[in-house]
Amino acid sequence: MRETVHRRWELTLDAIAHYPRPGANVPGRLAFSPDSRLLTYLFSERADLIRDLWAMDVATGAKRILVPARTGETTEENVSPEEALRRERQRQRETGVTQYSWAKAADRLLVPSNGQLSVTSSRGEPLRSVAPSAEPAIDARLTPDGQRVVFVRRSELWIADVEGGPARQLTFDASDTISNGLAEYIAQEEMDRPSGFWVSLDGSLVAYIQVDGGDIPVYPIVHQGGDAWRVEHHRYPFAGGGNVRVRLGVVSADGGSTRWLDLGSDTDIYLARVDWCPDGRLAVQVQSRDQRRLELWRYDSDGCARTLCHAEESDSWINLHDDLRFLNDGTFVWSSERTGFRHLYLYEADGRLIRQLSDGDWPVDAVVDVDEARRRVYFLAGRESRLERHVYGVTLDGGELTRLSIEPGFHAAVLSPDGRWYAHSSESRTRPPSVALRSSEEDRVRVVNGPADPGEAAPGLRPPELVDVEARDGAQLSGAIYRPDPSHDRHRTIVAVYGGPHLQTVNDTWSMTVDLRAQFLASRGFLVFKLDNRGSARRGAAFERVIHRRMGTIEVQDQVDGVRWLAARGLAEPGHVGVYGWSYGGYLAIMCLLTAPDVFAVGVAGAPVVDWDGYDTHYTERYMDAPSANSEGYRAGSALTHVGGLAGQLLVVHGMIDENVHFRHTARLVSALQAAGRSADLLVFPNERHMPRSEVGRRHLETRVAEYFETHL
Repeated sequence: MRETVHRRWELTLDAIAHYPRPGANVPGRLAFSPDSRLLTYLFSERADLIRDLWAMDVATGAKRILVPARTGETTEENVSPEEALRRERQRQRETGVTQYSWAKAADRLLVPSNGQLSVTSSRGEPLRSVAPSAEPAIDARLTPDGQRVVFVRRSELWIADVEGGPARQLTFDASDTISNGLAEYIAQEEMDRPSGFWVSLDGSLVAYIQVDGGDIPVYPIVHQGGDAWRVEHHRYPFAGGGNVRVRLGVVSADGGSTRWLDLGSDTDIYLARVDWCPDGRLAVQVQSRDQRRLELWRYDSDGCARTLCHAEESDSWINLHDDLRFLNDGTFVWSSERTGFRHLYLYEADGRLIRQLSDGDWPVDAVVDVDEARRRVYFLAGRESRLERHVYGVTLDGGELTRLSIEPGFHAAVLSPDGRWYAHSSESRTRPPSVALRSSEEDRVRVVNGPADPGEAAPGLRPPELVDVEARDGAQLSGAIYRPDPSHDRHRTIVAVYGGPHLQTVNDTWSMTVDLRAQFLASRGFLVFKLDNRGSARRGAAFERVIHRRMGTIEVQDQVDGVRWLAARGLAEPGHVGVYGWSYGGYLAIMCLLTAPDVFAVGVAGAPVVDWDGYDTHYTERYMDAPSANSEGYRAGSALTHVGGLAGQLLVVHGMIDENVHFRHTARLVSALQAAGRSADLLVFPNERHMPRSEVGRRHLETRVAEYFETHL
C-alpha cells in the first residue's frame, strides 16, 4: 500500500495545479451490491488521484479495500487512444481503479482496466482475467446473471463467458464509417448517453446502435508537440451539416442475425435513450433533428410492433433527461418541463397520465430511484433555494413531499436495491464533502467518509459571499463575491464566467470555496465575482431559454449588469475590470471584451468557441437552430463579427489537440483580429486537449493567468 504523505497546505500556484482539491477527496461511483449487503465506492486513502475499490459492510460498518490499484492500471501515460477519448468525454482525471460495475442479479464485479477485463466478487478474491486480447475492450458490462460480459472491440460487439474461453463476435459489418455498439461523439459529449448497447434484463438479448458516419467530413487533428508527429482523424458533425445515420438493432446473446427496429420514416434523428422494460419490451426515446419533439416508443420483444407511449413538444428545445423509470406493473415515471419547471409524472403503460407527482416554481434536478415495494420515488431538487439541492421523497399515490436531507448545501443519494438504505453525499461552502449510509426506515447512520475539517484541509480559505443581483429589466440573478485580501490597497475586479446552459456556477457547494484560482487572485488583491446569467441551469425553462437563437447577447448584458451592481457598491472601478472563462466561458470572456469594451478591460479566454458554425450539431442547433434558419443569430453571436471592437488586452489559451472545441477556433480568431488591425496574446498547449491534464501544464497556465491580470489590470 502506498504511503500517505502529510504536508502543510498553502495557497500557492502549485496548490492550484494539484488535484484533488483540499477537502474534496471523497468516495466516488457509489453503488450497492445486488443483495444490498455492501456499499462499494472508489476512494484514495492517500488523498491522491490513484483510486482503489472499497467496500463497506452495511450491517457492521466495516470497510476494506476490495480491489487495490495495481501497477499497470490506467494512467494518463498508458491509456489506449480509445479510452483516452472516453476519459475526455467524462472529464475524468482519476487513475488506478477508474471503473467497476456489479452484475444486476449476481455476486460478481467487473473491473475494466486499460482495455482489459477482470472479475471478482464481494469476497474480494484476486482479479481473474476475462477474454484477454491486445485489442482493447470498450464499454464492457456484465449480463444480469454475471455469467457473461458484453463489450465493443474494433467497432464490433463481442461477448465472452466469465468462466473462460475465447470471446465471440456478435456483429460483423463495421467499416471505416460504420460502428456497432459504440455511442457516437455527440451522444457522449452532448446527449449524456455514453453507451451504445443495452443488455436485456434476462441477459438473452443485446440491443445496440449502429452508427454510420459516412455523411460527416473527416476532421484531422495533428499531434506536433513531440519528436514524432501523427494525425488523429475525427468525424465531427458541424452545425448545419450532416449527422450520423443511426439504426437500432437487437441480436441474441448467443449470436445470429440482427433484427432492425422501425425508427420511423425520418432518418435525420437522434437516438436519445434506450431502456429494457421489466416485461421484456424495449423502450426507445427518439428526438427530432430540431430537438423540438421527443417521442417515447415501446417495441415488442421481437421488435416488429411499436407503440407510441408519450411525446413532448417545445417551441424552443427539449432537454433530455434520465428520469424514466419503468415499474413491474407496466406504469412508468417520467419528468417533463411542460409547466415551465421540470416535474415528475406517473403514466399508465399505454401513455395515459395517472397523476403529477411534484409541482411548484422550482425544477426537479434528477430522479434518484424508485422503491417499488414501498411505492416511493426519490429525487433531487432545490425546492427551498435555487442555491441548494436536497433529497426528497414522494409516494406514487401522490401527496406531500418529504425532504430527507436537513443541512444546508448540496446533497445526493444512491438507493440500495432493497430500498432499506441510501448512500447520502453532502457538502456546502463551509462543509467539505462527506458520505454517510442512512436507513430509509429508521434513524440509523453509518459514516462512510466524514468531512475534513475545513480549517485543516484548506487553512485561510474564506467561503465566498452569495448575493442577489437585479438585472436592468428586474431579473433576479445569483452572484458570488471573493473579497480581496485587505492588505492590498488597489481595487481591481475580475469576473469569472461560464454563463452557458446546463450549468450553475453559483451555489452552496464546497467547490465554490476551493475554487483556488479565484481564491489565489483574491489573495493577490483582486475582487473575484461570479454571476449566473440567464441561460444557466436550475432556474426553469423561461430563465434558461431566453438565449434561444441569440447566444452571446443576453449573457453579456447580464454580466455587464453584474459589474454595474458591484460598481454601485464601490466594489468595482471603471477601467479596472477583467474577465476570464473556459469553453463557453472562454467564448463569453471574448464577447464581453468585444461587445462591452467600456466595461471589460482585460480578458483570459480558454478553449473558446468563436463562431457557432464551427461547433457540433446537437449542442449548437439546440440553442441556435440551424445556421440556415437563423443566419442573423449566428452572425450576432459570432466573436468574428465583433473583432473590431477589441480595445483591451486579451489572452487566448488553447490546447492544439482539442477535439471538442477545435484549435481552429483560435486560429480563426487570430486571423480575423489581424485583418481588423487588432491583436491578442496566445498561450498554446501543443499536447493538451480541451483542458490541461498535466500538473506541469496546469501550473504554467495558472502562472500566466495571474501574471496577465497583474500586468494589465
